[in-house]
Amino acid sequence: MQVILLEKVANLGALGDIVKVKDGFGRNFLIPQGKAKRATEANRAEFAARRAELEKQQADILAVAKSRGEKLAGFSLSVTQKAGVDGRLFGSVTNHDIAEGLVAAGHQVAKSEVRMPTGPLKSIGEFPISVALHHDIVVDITVTVVAEA
Repeated sequence: MQVILLEKVANLGALGDIVKVKDGFGRNFLIPQGKAKRATEANRAEFAARRAELEKQQADILAVAKSRGEKLAGFSLSVTQKAGVDGRLFGSVTNHDIAEGLVAAGHQVAKSEVRMPTGPLKSIGEFPISVALHHDIVVDITVTVVAEA
């Protein structure tokens, strides 16, 4: 299936690219989420007419992400969890916990934007965590996990 991308999609292409994707990926993900349209002649003509509007919309989204990234860059978050005497947590600190802590600190971050490549944090200490605010904007923060007294 060929689709026209209406926004930048990671590992696929940028706004306006006509790419070939598997039918299920296009039909079940890209088209329902508004990230792409089928590459028919009518949709190509419609896209050509709306291209400037879509580029402006994407530029606005990128500008908002940049401003959020500047506020968040270098931020240090402290999370308190119950832990044993050996420093291992009873449970773990997940991206949901980190997103809640950032929202409580006044930052607008969704759970899906918090990237934890090694999985949930299961011990006390300092950990570098990435927050992907946009495809092009990834900010590193420090999460300190502290044992609850």
